[in-house]
Amino acid sequence: MSGANQHLSYEAVRVPPKIAPPAKRDAPALLALGAFAVIAAGLVLFWFNPAQYRLYPFCFFHEFTGLNCPGCGGTRALHQLFHGNVTAALHLNALVVVSLPLLAWLGVRFTVGQFHRRPAGRFFSPNWLWLFLALAVVFSVLRNLPAFAWLAP
Repeated sequence: MSGANQHLSYEAVRVPPKIAPPAKRDAPALLALGAFAVIAAGLVLFWFNPAQYRLYPFCFFHEFTGLNCPGCGGTRALHQLFHGNVTAALHLNALVVVSLPLLAWLGVRFTVGQFHRRPAGRFFSPNWLWLFLALAVVFSVLRNLPAFAWLAP
């Protein structure tokens, strides 16, 4: 074998070094910071009604098209839920209200996994994400039709 072929075969056999993943020592601190942010946002949402105060972001889709997106009315619905008005919350955005138990379950599952030092990984099949996306699109279309005006905020 020539010298060039020996060099190529040596390079092909050489294994790159393994890089260890960083230690996850700061996961509890990040979870505490996230919990603090959620609690602070919840308190702001409790005390300042989105229907009266302009400190909340507006929906670009609704602003430019006049149509309701799947999230339109979600902030007002959460405000109503914080005050115990479930019927008003469902009227403002039923998709957000119905999705809250699922989001809470995913959050608890993620947090417990972090405290047990398990990698985040996938919580569910991508098919569930596609199903939720399809539901959001159908919900968005229906709430903009006159026959389903009761779904609009």
